[in-house]
This record gives sequence, C-alpha cells and structure tokens, in this order.
Amino acid sequence: MAKDSPIDFIVTGGPVYTSDPDHEWAEAFVVSGGKIKAVGTEAELRALAGGSVPVLDLEGRLALPGLVDVHAHLGLGGRQLAFELPLLPTDSTAEIFAKVRAWVERLGPEEWVVGGIVGSTVMDDITVQDLQLLDEAAQGHTVMLRDDSMHNRWVNSRALEVMGVTRDSPNLEGGTYVRDDAGNLTGVLHELAGGLAEAAAAASIRDLDQYNAVALKTAIRTLNSFGITSVQEAATMDYALKTLHHLDGQGELTAQVVASMPSRTFIEPGITGPDLYEIGSKHRSEHVRPDFSKYVLDGVPMTRTSAMLHPYICSHPTHEPDFTGESLWELADLVRSLEDLVDRGLHAKLHATGDAAVRRVLDAVEAVRKSRGYGAIFQIAHVEYIDDADLRRFAELQVVPDASPYLWFPSVIQESIAKQIPAETFDKSWPLRDLFEDGALVSGGSDWPCAAPTPDPWTGLETMVTRRSPDPSVAGELNAGQGIDLRQAVAAFTRNPAAAMGLGEVTGMLRPGLAADFIVLDQDIFREDPSAIHKTKVLQTYFEGRLVYDAGDADGSAHTSDMVRSSS
Repeated sequence: MAKDSPIDFIVTGGPVYTSDPDHEWAEAFVVSGGKIKAVGTEAELRALAGGSVPVLDLEGRLALPGLVDVHAHLGLGGRQLAFELPLLPTDSTAEIFAKVRAWVERLGPEEWVVGGIVGSTVMDDITVQDLQLLDEAAQGHTVMLRDDSMHNRWVNSRALEVMGVTRDSPNLEGGTYVRDDAGNLTGVLHELAGGLAEAAAAASIRDLDQYNAVALKTAIRTLNSFGITSVQEAATMDYALKTLHHLDGQGELTAQVVASMPSRTFIEPGITGPDLYEIGSKHRSEHVRPDFSKYVLDGVPMTRTSAMLHPYICSHPTHEPDFTGESLWELADLVRSLEDLVDRGLHAKLHATGDAAVRRVLDAVEAVRKSRGYGAIFQIAHVEYIDDADLRRFAELQVVPDASPYLWFPSVIQESIAKQIPAETFDKSWPLRDLFEDGALVSGGSDWPCAAPTPDPWTGLETMVTRRSPDPSVAGELNAGQGIDLRQAVAAFTRNPAAAMGLGEVTGMLRPGLAADFIVLDQDIFREDPSAIHKTKVLQTYFEGRLVYDAGDADGSAHTSDMVRSSS
C-alpha cells in the first residue's frame, strides 16, 4: 500500500505469527481500512506511520491470523446453543433421561424436547425398553435427540406418531427406522429418516425466521469467541442463505461464510440442488459466498453406512460377513453432476467417510479434471479412511482433505467405530502427515456440532500434533505416526482452509492486502508443550480490523477504539 494511505492502528508488543510461509514471524503489523497495510519490525512500521498513531499493545501475547473452519453446521450448532437441551456424548441413557425430565419443566404444553449430543456408544445399543424410558422422562412431550455424527436421531413414541411412522412403515430410500430383532421400533432414525423428525420439529416452532436468526447469530458469536473469523457452512439450506444475507446487510455478520448447498435431499428439510443454487445466487453478499455444493457419498461408520473397501466386523446376528456398505452415488452420475456443477461456476464439498467412497470421489474428480480442467475446488470430508493407493491422488488431482480432528478426541466416536471397522483399517486412520508430505492442502474443520458441543479449534489443533486425547484419562494414540508439526497444524487452521474455500486472496494470513482478521491468545502455543494447546483461550478476535470478541467483556463484545491507545 502507499505510504500515505490512512492507518487505523499498529499492532505490536508481542510475537506475531503470520502463517505466511514467506514471512512467518514479525514484530508488528499495520491495519488500514480493515486490511493489513504492512508487516515487519516495530521500528519500520512506526516510521511508515509517522507521527502519532494508535497502537494495540499485545502486552507480550501471541497474535495469529483469524482461524478458518472449513466445516461447520451453523444452523444446527447455533440452535443447539441457543435453544436446545444440552447433552454430553459421554452421557449414559440414565443421565439422558434425567436431563430430559428436568428440561421439560421449562417447556410449554406443546413444545418439543430437542437436543444433543447423544454419543455413538449410546446409540449403538438403544432398545425398545430405552424408548419406553424416554417416553416416561418426556412426560407427554415430543422428543428428538441428535447423535454425535448429526446423521442419526433418537425420537420418542410421540414423535413417531407425529411423523406418521409405525411398526409397518417401510424404510425410506437412504434412511432407516431402526427396529429390534422382533421388528419393534426403537426410536432410532438413521440418515434421511431423521429428516422427517427435523421437519416435524421445525413445523412446531411459531416464529421460525426469528428462531433461525437467533441461532445463526449465536453461531457466529461462538465462532468469534474461539478465534474463528471465516467458516465454510457445510450444508447450507435456504433459510440459512436468507438469514445470513440479512444479517450481513445489517452489519451483524462478523465472519466470512462460504456456503455449501446440498445437491440432493438432505437430513435437514428444504430445497436442494439447482433450485437451491438459484436461491444462493440471489443471496450473495460481501461476507456470504454461496460458492459450493454439498454431496453426500455415504453415511458414517458407526452405523455401518460408510462405503468401505473391506467388510465390516460382524457385530450382530443378521450381519452379512461380506458387507462393505455402499456409495449413494454411481460413478457416472457423480461425474455428470460435478461437470454440471463446474459449468455453473460452483465448487464441491463431498462427504465421504469410507475409503471406498473416497476412491469414488477421486475417480469422479479425475474424470472431471480431464473434461473441465483444474479451475474448480473439490474437498473431501472427512478423509478418515484412505487406501494407500489413493493418498497421492489428493495432491495430484488438487483435492482438499477436509480433516475433522474433533471427531478423534475427546469424542466417543472412535470407540464406536472400532466395533465396526477392521483393525487393519482403523489403525491407519487420518493419515495427515502423508497428505501433507505429498503436498495436499490439508484443512481443519470442526464439523460442529458433531462430536463436541462447541467449535473449539484448540483441541483439534492439538490432536493433529499429538494424536492423543487432551483428557489424560483416555489412554492410547490414534495412528501416532501420522502426527504433524505445529506449524503444519496452524496452517491447517489458517491459510490452507482459506485457500480451500476460495478465500486465499482474502484472509488466512497476516500479509499486506489481506483482511485484518487476527486474534490475541492467552498463551504462546509455540512455546508451550503441545499437550497444553487445548487450554488456549482467545482474548480478542478482530474481523476486518474491528474487535468482535473480547474475553474481558461480560458479553464478549467490545469496540476497537476501546482497545488501542494513542502513541507518539
């Protein structure tokens, strides 16, 4: 920038990690018009500023670029925090029943009990007797609880009645009403069967627009509190596009949001495919970018709905010993759909949890690269299982591994998965070091509110490095040889996901010309033992040079003018 362009303030007084591989560390940077004007030593930037200029004194604290979350569900996460019954994935059924019983005391006669997170280890073993106990705890209320994958639901008998589901109801295409060996409904709903429950619950809300607005504002404030200033909404329905657009117009959207619009029927009810893409195009704004479509190739390994290359472990009497799950897309259909998507100028985020589903996506992308070139971005979430033969294809085909370390620890998900996936596959999970070394753009995503009640990035960042649970009571490591170093982990939460979301020229680094998105931490993660990273707290979050979160304020809000001082 020109020397005479106006300067808002200088940030100095502590270490600055820029995440810019060409200039990793600095003493200071200058903010001008919501962007980074210059990065360098304090002396040279004061000389650039000249005279009196406001200074944000880090007081020895570490500054980083604002974090970037490549995979979160803002509507689900915001609703959970703002309105819903909070459950821990470690809660037993008895604890769940007690919490439901207490929750209904605050509800009106017709209000639903909606909540989560029910751990996969609980969902694995729900019985008809558990359904009866849930009915008793609900005291006549309708109940819908989400699991830690957000792919499955547990509802009570009243909810099944509202949904019109009986013992004789056939399963949906892509969804299952789980039954016991005698054919009795347990209330567990797998995959798209949960969409009926979600639609019924939404229909019970009187002012849905206001409800969604509160939920999404809550989600964005929560992201800011953890230092996140850009996010890819992983399955963006029409209500979210409209609400986010409205919030941006009101100046209330304090993060870049990249939308991923479902290509087909999704667990959340609503418009999908080209009709949704059209809605997205009409709700583009400065900070709302409806640039991606969401594809779902398979389910989740906990319910044996991931598409795997090798058979699942035999775990119940009716299990087929050669069962590997199946992809929800045929290769030719997927290629045609992705080509059409590229022709529309859109990118794709593809959910593929099984190694066979990952291969299906890579095969499709290879065909699309040949026919359409390398302009479009393709992301695969969640890259838990990748066959060795497919690892290098990520870099070769420029496919982004959307990694979800939040699903490792301290989640109970891995305990459930280990019951389903053969050890030789399970033990090779999340091969991040190999992907990094091959040159793939590994990007971190929370998948919030799956697995954890908040999008806290510091647990995920730590486990990328240590491959161990932050909880010392949880023993063991997860494919320990695939740990990455701290600089790589920080890249996976800053510049890499920014580039993966199409924001590489907007944010992700403290580099001149990019947005002044930055955070101030209570500890220097580069000096601490990696096992202490999860303890990190964000003291301040700035979005485009404006303070949007301050831990010192009761409500987390503050004004930039309050945080800088004049200095000659």
